[in-house]
Amino acid sequence: MRAGIGYDTHRFVDGNKVILGGVEIPYVKRLEGHSDADVVIHAIADAILGAGGLGDIGIHFPPSDPRYKGISSLVILERVKNMILKENLSIEYIDVMVMLEEPKISPYIEEMKKKISETLNVHFSRISIKATTNEGMGFIGRKEGASAMAICLLKEPS
Repeated sequence: MRAGIGYDTHRFVDGNKVILGGVEIPYVKRLEGHSDADVVIHAIADAILGAGGLGDIGIHFPPSDPRYKGISSLVILERVKNMILKENLSIEYIDVMVMLEEPKISPYIEEMKKKISETLNVHFSRISIKATTNEGMGFIGRKEGASAMAICLLKEPS
């Protein structure tokens, strides 16, 4: 088994929705980024790449590259999955912790898991997504942004 950790954070700016786990969630702001700024998917992608010893999403999908401007992070995740498959590795489990004060994401977690499961071709039960607040502390507590951490377990062939 191999384990990888991923982390991502983006700031809030004026908008009308947040994209998390590939799901559009109505909100008075949006997350700012070169792609769709989906902190959940970015953390997962980094965790998978780390477990595979393949660097991070900044190396493979640099924000300076105009090809990735506004891209759906699910496309990035699909490409990361293909990199892992080329290494003959399989995704065994993903656990994600999302940190934000608002919006509340619990009504959307099952849909996020479904989209991630379909994109990675990993059984729904092998994906965990949880959320927490920062109890009003720091940039997350002040509702200035959101973060996500993920861990991924990959299996090498026997």
